Amino acid sequence: MRLDRERPEDSWPVEVLFDTVFGPGRHALSSYRLRDQGEPVAGLARILKDDYGSVVGAVRFWPVLVGGAETLLLGPIAVHPIHQGEGWGALLIEESLAAATKAGWARVLLVGDAPYYGRFGFLKLSEVEMPPPTNPERVLGRALVRGAWDGVRGAVEPALSRA
Repeated sequence: MRLDRERPEDSWPVEVLFDTVFGPGRHALSSYRLRDQGEPVAGLARILKDDYGSVVGAVRFWPVLVGGAETLLLGPIAVHPIHQGEGWGALLIEESLAAATKAGWARVLLVGDAPYYGRFGFLKLSEVEMPPPTNPERVLGRALVRGAWDGVRGAVEPALSRA
């Protein structure tokens, strides 16, 4: 496997991967309503390609505001079903969070399974409100800078893309 930045020519294979893993109904989720109003954050998206050059894993980030504070929304993240359980999702998360930290981002938000994402330092955000119908138990965050979530609360809204 080869980990790399997503390039414009990778966009279509990444979308096919996301459809394969999540199904075409994924666009109805509240996270997608936030993503529809902007572009992914340049330079943070990562892909995994197998030895044949096929995209088998991908992660993207989107800029959002939480109570007016600039925040990264992680997702979607996917690994092709034939490679799930091999640690590739963890690699995508760790490498992309390192890139986000290096790029100067302070905090990351996602909607996901707390037991899985907890091992990467994500905690439940009880005072952050994703658009409905998001289950509030699945709203998680991680500070990339100590204290980055202190005092940050409120509604999640789209933000303009940040290079």
